[in-house]
Amino acid sequence: MKRKLLILSLGLVGLGLLGMAGFAAYWTWFLCAGDACPSIEQFDEYKPAQPARLYAADGRFIAEVGLERRSVVRLEQIPQHVVDAFVITEDKRYYRHDGIDYIRILGSVWANLKAMSFAEGFSTITMQLARNIFPERLTREKTIIRKLREAKVARRIEERFSKERILELYLNQISFGSGAYGVESAAQRYFGRPINELTVAEGAMLAALPKAPSRYNPRRFPDRAIQRRNTVLELMRREGALTDADASIAKAYPLRLYRPARGAGEIAPYFVEWVRAELAKKFGRQAYEQGLRVMTSLDLDMQGAAERAMERQLRAIEAGTFGKFPHQTYEEYLARSAAGTEEEGSTVSPYLQGSFVAMDPRTGAVRALVGGRDFDDSKFDRAVRALRQPGSTFKPIVYATAVQTGRPPSYFLDDEPIEVPQLDGSLWSPQNYDLKFEGRVTMRRALYLSRNLPAIRLTMELGESGVVDMAKRFGLTTRVPPFPSIALGSADVYPVEMIAAYSTFANLGWRVDPTPILRVETLDGRRLFEANPERVQVLGREEAWIMVDMMKDVVTRGSGTAVRRGGFTLPTAGKTGTTNDYTDVWYIGYTTDLVAGVWMGFDQPKKIKDNAQGGQLAAPAWTAFMREVYGRKPAPPDWPRPIGIIALPIDPATGLRAGPACMSDSVRVEYFLPGTEPTAECQSAIP
Repeated sequence: MKRKLLILSLGLVGLGLLGMAGFAAYWTWFLCAGDACPSIEQFDEYKPAQPARLYAADGRFIAEVGLERRSVVRLEQIPQHVVDAFVITEDKRYYRHDGIDYIRILGSVWANLKAMSFAEGFSTITMQLARNIFPERLTREKTIIRKLREAKVARRIEERFSKERILELYLNQISFGSGAYGVESAAQRYFGRPINELTVAEGAMLAALPKAPSRYNPRRFPDRAIQRRNTVLELMRREGALTDADASIAKAYPLRLYRPARGAGEIAPYFVEWVRAELAKKFGRQAYEQGLRVMTSLDLDMQGAAERAMERQLRAIEAGTFGKFPHQTYEEYLARSAAGTEEEGSTVSPYLQGSFVAMDPRTGAVRALVGGRDFDDSKFDRAVRALRQPGSTFKPIVYATAVQTGRPPSYFLDDEPIEVPQLDGSLWSPQNYDLKFEGRVTMRRALYLSRNLPAIRLTMELGESGVVDMAKRFGLTTRVPPFPSIALGSADVYPVEMIAAYSTFANLGWRVDPTPILRVETLDGRRLFEANPERVQVLGREEAWIMVDMMKDVVTRGSGTAVRRGGFTLPTAGKTGTTNDYTDVWYIGYTTDLVAGVWMGFDQPKKIKDNAQGGQLAAPAWTAFMREVYGRKPAPPDWPRPIGIIALPIDPATGLRAGPACMSDSVRVEYFLPGTEPTAECQSAIP
């Protein structure tokens, strides 16, 4: 019997040794065979992903954009009490093991056997780091094989790197919820201060989060978060990292979270989103991972002025200042949303919307961009992505085509009823906004009064294809069908392109495309991109100057006189825009150093109000913006008249030179390109 027991014991020992040998062989050769485990060599080059940091043109910080919000800090920048909180909470024997805590493994096995499930894990800080850095290989699936591979990689990491380096990477890598990764970003996110300024209680709060960031989110579940924080503080006390008195004080410390104002951290959110999309086009995933430093074109003061001017005007429209407003207001929408009777977050918003763009015409630098009233409610950018009819803001392209083909501002057009055959056999009978007709009018008068019928006739006279070609040269990339109705702005455009098109006038003939990014650099200062705006000549200097002079009349005696009435007295020109069904209102204006434009309307086009006009509804917002901007910056110069321009007194009734026989108070000086001026004089006085 004893012999049998001895043989059985030896057999069991032999099987145990064989099993251990088999496990050792599996651990050594087969566990990470092929590409089952990540190569530790990848770890040598690993750097935590950091978002791109955006700065305004004057260097002020705007926002971070990236898949993970992270700012990397060195271990010596992290207070010892914060380091202690994490080590004691996550891996108290961290400095005494080699990547695998065997004591913790035994405790975990016993707890799991009692629970008959994976109730407790045994991951060390090094194992967690391995899983976070190589998530595609070391998934979060709860299996023995995955944990063994994690442990194997952790051992390799510990053999290669110091405890300090591993801990530094861990503290910069882990997620804290709310989009924050790493202790520095978490400190800023939750407490509004850098990590080196956090109190003991705040550091313990951060250490409480990685276990379950959503469950212990201090903003959503403050009581639960405080309870977890105090557990961390108690663990620190037991391990001797805190005295009894310090632990008691920290446990009593109130939870004081950083509560940014609405939209804080979201300065110019539509502009930031545009920059994010442009970075992705230029650099792909690198834009979100390598901590790029992005100098944008944004002027924070202009951005604020644009937001204030647009919102004040929209609220004035909703309040009935310009006549009855028959729709739900923004404030009513917010009230219904708060009461739970209105759907929020839709791409299409039910209240009156607007967009605003301001750019430097000389460089294309976009100084301000507003894509809507409330980014939190609707992230759709109405400045960059919306397709809207430009209405009469398109007319200057028609008249620029006419000037370039030799027609002077005194050229006569008919403001009379017209019927245009359509492809379906019907007749199109357009009208002027006032339903009146003036007979023969000059191009200048037709433009500054925004008469529709003369513009349509001029388009047909020039040839629709010629106007379409000119629109492309002005920078419009959307399809402009070659029909007479394009004279009224019937073709959809992107507002940012329509506004940028006016840089052609501001620059006296040269168009510059809009750009939101001036420069992109790496963390070590290497320059990856620098804006080099291409200047495209669209009009001759003299041709553009004549267009500017004609468009100055829009604000002095035409559809845009609200600009002068609003108190903006500096040299400027522009054009109002209104669609025939009153669904879109515009004003685009410019000085020699700034082009700006505003659009207002509904996401789902519908009549804003009876007789809505761009000069009445949109121009005041532009005026308020310009007054605020030029209250801080030097006044712009006027456009110098080119030497080649010919100035002559003209009889407005005939378009001929005003000679002695027909001089009167109505005679005015008109400007001509050489060869387009009238040679004959009028022969009789104006009655």
